Amino acid sequence: MTVIDIPGSKSVTARALFLAAAAEGTTTLLRPLVSDDTEGFAEGLAALGYTVRREPGAWHIEGRPAGPGAETADVYCRDGATTARFLPTLAAAGHGTYRFDASEQMRRRPLGPLTTALRALGVDLRHGGKEGHHPLDVHARGVKGGALTLDAGQSSQYLTALLMLGPLTTEGLDITVTDLVSEPYVEITLAMMRSFGAEVRQEGRTYRVAPTGYRARTYGIEPDASTASYLFAAAALLPGRSVTVPGLGTGALQGDLAFVDVLRRMGADVEVTGDATTVRSTGTLRGLTVNMRDISDTMPTLAALAPFADGPVRIEDVANTRVKECDRLDACAENLRRLGITVRTGPDWIEIHPGTPAGPVEIATHGDHRIVMSFAVTALRTPGVTFDDPGCVKKTFPDFHRVFDAFVRTP
Repeated sequence: MTVIDIPGSKSVTARALFLAAAAEGTTTLLRPLVSDDTEGFAEGLAALGYTVRREPGAWHIEGRPAGPGAETADVYCRDGATTARFLPTLAAAGHGTYRFDASEQMRRRPLGPLTTALRALGVDLRHGGKEGHHPLDVHARGVKGGALTLDAGQSSQYLTALLMLGPLTTEGLDITVTDLVSEPYVEITLAMMRSFGAEVRQEGRTYRVAPTGYRARTYGIEPDASTASYLFAAAALLPGRSVTVPGLGTGALQGDLAFVDVLRRMGADVEVTGDATTVRSTGTLRGLTVNMRDISDTMPTLAALAPFADGPVRIEDVANTRVKECDRLDACAENLRRLGITVRTGPDWIEIHPGTPAGPVEIATHGDHRIVMSFAVTALRTPGVTFDDPGCVKKTFPDFHRVFDAFVRTP
């Protein structure tokens, strides 16, 4: 059995940085993810006037409940969706003028439902180019709060950003959601908000957030379940192999750990204890139909593993994967077809038929870290697979190639 320590969760680290910045006092984050996304978030906080002190294994953030310390700031959000959506929302609770921009990749990703909601709350917010996209100017005067309706069918991050804003408003916030994707990520948000002292309750499709503010604390970041999916898939694929990821067990916050349930349905041996998860190959992978709406970040992992199943793998209800770092549904289909695999797609589904992937093929990554890490699994049984941008894994797992290769070489 191989034991692998997975880096901290990107989703948890980003939320923890927001909550720490908004809290009264100094928060220490233990084992935060160190990657392009999270470093971009931390640098964005610093540009806004928050004090962030980083040391190996721990980041210390001095909270500012009244909002950013800077009266004006230019913030570059890099490729980070959490940075690009959370930081403007945090800044809106303060007083000042703040300009946000992002990479070309992030500029293409939608922001409209969030900025529409902020405007409904009275935030003076202007898009500098295409409406509903970065760049974005926020002229902040604090947020009174109130009631609003939100469509979070493209991204749960819109709802998360507004939920985290709620305790910073003067009157609280009631958010009624008409559509919601990736709901387990919202559960992460609610649990973390409560751990920082917020009061929030859910009544049907309405979330009621009290204007409590936040309290600083020491907070440990659990390993990234989405990142772990690539190692779990590799263990399920390779006969006689197994992998254990400590820190991801029955109490884990992240819904993406449910990916191991998909592997169990396909025939892998899966064991989840209180503090770890183990996946073992049984030498069999069965085809299946699975709804991945709630764990759509692991859709590419399953797509890359799917050709080795004994029947078709159909992944449904993943329309939101079309507005990630790239159109992941089409990117997976494109690369699988280049490998000689039969693939069918629709607006929100992909069906992959069994086959033997054939190289040499250069995977078109579209600059998307998850395409690289997913097709590294396909490459385990496909000689000649290369990537046009292998380094884009720096977004969430800079050491991915070394860790993955070490696992493959370990007997």
